[in-house]
Amino acid sequence: MFKSPDKTPKQYTPGEALQKIAAFCAYQERTQKEVEQKLRSYGLDEDEAGEIIIRLSREKLLDEERFAQAFVRGHYRHKKWGRRRILQELKQKGLSEYCIKSGMKEIDGEEYYQNLVDVMEKKDRQEKEKNPRVRRMKISQYLTGKGYEQDLIKMALDDLGKAPEHDE
Repeated sequence: MFKSPDKTPKQYTPGEALQKIAAFCAYQERTQKEVEQKLRSYGLDEDEAGEIIIRLSREKLLDEERFAQAFVRGHYRHKKWGRRRILQELKQKGLSEYCIKSGMKEIDGEEYYQNLVDVMEKKDRQEKEKNPRVRRMKISQYLTGKGYEQDLIKMALDDLGKAPEHDE
């Protein structure tokens, strides 16, 4: 598709870019990769972007360990994602193993299992399948998609099977 010449992205001086990107980082936690892409979109070269990233890190506006911790807390508490999915997302964001491990420490085992049970019970209430085997398989697939581990899914489904039938 043809782009008209007046639609080129605005070019910023390193000083202007620093102010803009500082606000971008202050708004929410960011990864170095996100910040670098943003700076490059401002028309800065690799060296200029690198210098700004170093400055942001020194001033604690950019901290990938803090990003990983906030990401993990948010995604397991609010989105109720499992460890596997969170880990996959952190790796895609290009974080170091150290930052990923630090972030994953934010997961509380008991709260995590309770999340799994809550998500499973909600899915069980919504599931229309009557055949118990097919129903169990569908719930298991859903939980796998959310990133939960197979052994925990099996344990939770076994517990669900033992629960007294509830009519709604």
